[in-house]
Amino acid sequence: MDKLDEVLTITQEECGELVQVISKVRRFGMDSNRDHLVKEAGDVLCMIDLLIEQGIISKYELDEAVKAKREKLCVWSNIFT
Repeated sequence: MDKLDEVLTITQEECGELVQVISKVRRFGMDSNRDHLVKEAGDVLCMIDLLIEQGIISKYELDEAVKAKREKLCVWSNIFT
């Protein structure tokens, strides 16, 4: 497995683990799962940093994608109201 495959595979696994803990938070509440949520979110952020460091994506591209998502959320969700 080359570096690209390894970074992508681990990122995929970490995203899956974050999805799992979010399901647990929704089922059982934040109190008993907050630390696990923080850990898994941190793991995903670490892998996103590695995607940038390995040149797979750029910080600029990521910032633009974040900006576009926030704009969509302002229109299509109640998160910012």
